[in-house]
Amino acid sequence: MKNPLPIILALILSIIVMSCRKDFTTVPSYGKLQFSKDTVFLDTIFSNIGSATYNLKVYNKSSKTITIPEIKLENGNTSNYRLNVDGLAGDNFNNIDILANDSIYIFIETTINVNTVTNPLYTDKILFDNGENQQDVDLVTLVQDAHFIFPSKNSSGIETLIINGKETEIQGRFLTDEELTFTNEKPYVIYGYAAVPSSKTLTIEAGVKIHFHNNSGLIIDKDANLKANGTLDKKIVFEGDRLEHQFSEIPGQWGAIWIREGSFNNELNYTQIKNGTVGLLVDGQDTSSPTLTIKNTEIYNSSNYGVLGRNTHIEGENLVIGSAGQSALACTFGGKYNFTHATFANFWNSSIRQLPTVLINNHITYSNDNNQEVTEINDLVNANFINCIIEGNNNVEFILDRIDGTTFNYMVESCLIKFDDFNNSFTDNNELNFDDTSHYQNNILNGESDFKDVAKNEFIIGKNSDAINKAQPSAVSEDILGVDRSASPDIGAYQHVSF
Repeated sequence: MKNPLPIILALILSIIVMSCRKDFTTVPSYGKLQFSKDTVFLDTIFSNIGSATYNLKVYNKSSKTITIPEIKLENGNTSNYRLNVDGLAGDNFNNIDILANDSIYIFIETTINVNTVTNPLYTDKILFDNGENQQDVDLVTLVQDAHFIFPSKNSSGIETLIINGKETEIQGRFLTDEELTFTNEKPYVIYGYAAVPSSKTLTIEAGVKIHFHNNSGLIIDKDANLKANGTLDKKIVFEGDRLEHQFSEIPGQWGAIWIREGSFNNELNYTQIKNGTVGLLVDGQDTSSPTLTIKNTEIYNSSNYGVLGRNTHIEGENLVIGSAGQSALACTFGGKYNFTHATFANFWNSSIRQLPTVLINNHITYSNDNNQEVTEINDLVNANFINCIIEGNNNVEFILDRIDGTTFNYMVESCLIKFDDFNNSFTDNNELNFDDTSHYQNNILNGESDFKDVAKNEFIIGKNSDAINKAQPSAVSEDILGVDRSASPDIGAYQHVSF
């Protein structure tokens, strides 16, 4: 038998050659590529914080397979952009093939230190081919400097907060005295929970923007205070740290602003709170001094609650609370609440919502150390709603849930309320007898709100609203936009307009 080794080697060599050989022929691109966009805007990012990933699609509209001789960043390896071309990472790529009538994706990211660039509007180009056939796509990013607040990290892990003398699992730290005034010359970015120490006050100036990372927020400790007073022209904004357009309306990007029991006289005025898990979590009651006074404030896109009060004292006027995964406003475990000219409008559409727009109760249920379910009740000193809109996309958007054994005081006057109990689920709930004039006066059930655009959280009312001229006179003489309402007040936070 002949030696089979030459035959085997020849077969292996043939397989290798065939596996490396293209089963198509190509022609150069000749500058006739087409693109899904001529400029890729990577939106705004913070200094040293990576962007989201953006994509560019490159089309070969011809009937022949083409080869792009070169794809590269104009600034080469000094560029702050990163590319991935057809699955390969780098800044310079050669001989990229695109089949006839096909396309490839290019993915773009960036991280920029604002101190290393001369212009905060950072630009570069992706160059395709070379010479007279060269084509390009612009890359544009605005980079912002910011104050960064974050917990320390050591060999044991990330710093956590000590609350009530006990170590918690909440990542974060207490603010130093030098950090207790937020000024408006540049934004603040917070990682973990920034906590205001006992007996200290955090002052936030008009126009400040505070951005929270995932699982981050603000804690106002016992005997501490928050004073956040914006203006109509310079609102204070609390939102997530993803500035890209696609994140502008995404709920649950950060945790909560938590005002702890024992903190009083907190103030929010002309503020916006957007895209948190719980916009405001407010604990603790004092019947003489409010825990929180909130005015001219908007709270949108909370994945759980817009405002969750637990046996606390809240005074609110010209307040707008939009979509929330549970309730826009939940006044739980008793307490004291007064709202005048507020709009509570929950048109949540990201999941099935079990709770009404406004929920009021006098109890709380939890599991004790023995894993036994415990229900506690507490006095509802009062829950007063005057000139408020309570609306949403459920049939019943206002519920009073009482367990006997405590004080349960409330008054609802001159409000427009969505309450269509078509299946008589609440017939036996005596607290929802809208004919009881000791608790309900001059209200409109299931009227037309005529909001401008609920999908965009635009809750100003139009000329077809049943709320027009139906409010009773109050001390709140201007609406949330500064429009005079002293003569003919409308129900809700806004005076009506023509769209």
